[in-house]
Amino acid sequence: MALPRTAYILLWFPKPSETFVFREVQDLRRLGLPLHLFSLYGKWPRDLSSEMRDAASDVERLGCCTLPAIAVAVGRSGRTAQLLRYALRRRGGCEKWAENFWAVLAGFHLARRFEADGIQHIHAPWAGGAATAAWVASQLTGIPFSFTARAWDIHPPDGLLREKIRDAVLVRCETDAARAHLAAFTNDTGKLRVTYNGLPLTARGDAPVPMRPPYQLLAVGRFVRKKGFDQLLRALRLLADTGMDVRLTLAGDGPQRRTLQRLARRLNVAVRFTGFVPHDRIGELFQASDIFVMPSIVAPSGDRDGLPTVLLEALAHRLPVVATNVAGIPELIVDNVTGLLVPEKNPAALADAVRRLVADRAAALSLAVRGRDRVREQFDPERNHRHVLELYAELQ
Repeated sequence: MALPRTAYILLWFPKPSETFVFREVQDLRRLGLPLHLFSLYGKWPRDLSSEMRDAASDVERLGCCTLPAIAVAVGRSGRTAQLLRYALRRRGGCEKWAENFWAVLAGFHLARRFEADGIQHIHAPWAGGAATAAWVASQLTGIPFSFTARAWDIHPPDGLLREKIRDAVLVRCETDAARAHLAAFTNDTGKLRVTYNGLPLTARGDAPVPMRPPYQLLAVGRFVRKKGFDQLLRALRLLADTGMDVRLTLAGDGPQRRTLQRLARRLNVAVRFTGFVPHDRIGELFQASDIFVMPSIVAPSGDRDGLPTVLLEALAHRLPVVATNVAGIPELIVDNVTGLLVPEKNPAALADAVRRLVADRAAALSLAVRGRDRVREQFDPERNHRHVLELYAELQ
């Protein structure tokens, strides 16, 4: 295949929570794609796995230190006023507006870099600010660009999403749910292609799942509203009220940490808060658990999960799963086939699903085995990333 000299634009790289992007980059390079990495912000300061730390130096970072070069690029462009006006009049909330404004400025600088480096294709692994910078650089140079749409980056959409879809040569969608959402923004749905992530974690083997009291539940993710961890804590209280001896390990960190800790104390439930767990140690948690719970919700802002990578990793370890029917989750968790699927924002349904798994270990393991097999088939990184490579080659 003739592969284009490609630039990837991200906000941060590597980032501990974006293991799927990191694995894609590593695999595409291994498969022969000439790939250059650019991040709009500085270096992520903490919680990197050893593999990510080793790769952190191979990135050109913008950030404050590039402001003089950005100012020169903006000042020399004949389209500065046009593109800035276009970005400034379109809003998608303060945070997304600020991200897009910086991305527009960065795009002027990146356009000069890409022309100097002979870049033939630009890709942004997220539909937000990273794709905005890719769009601006493409507008200024004529270099074709693409982006991937996932979850928070399109829910709610920023004010430039429709234009980015219009001008992209390819829009990769992380799930069928993301593709269906983006189809409302364009008549050219042929450019919307579903490319599932590859499983980023090598499984440490099947979890033993003893399913004996005290039963060990596990949930992993950022402590933000869309994860629905408050719903899980309430479900834990319902389980305890029935006399079930159940413990929850809640791994992660984020702005809701103190709120969740206060709620756990008020409900008087047995929860261990581990803090952030590096990716190369997450397998230890799967091995020590009986059930993995993903209680995702649609937040009031519209923000939601896509298809959380940690679900793939739990099933890869043959861990029985309870999850909610939000966004792309039903594309993996089929009720009574690969796990148990319940309505969002329903602690009683979460508790009932946990009780069902606890009551029949053989049935729970049967679901987990089918889930593990589906992950191996649908999220094989070698096949999925080779498919991405073929899409890029088609653009030549």
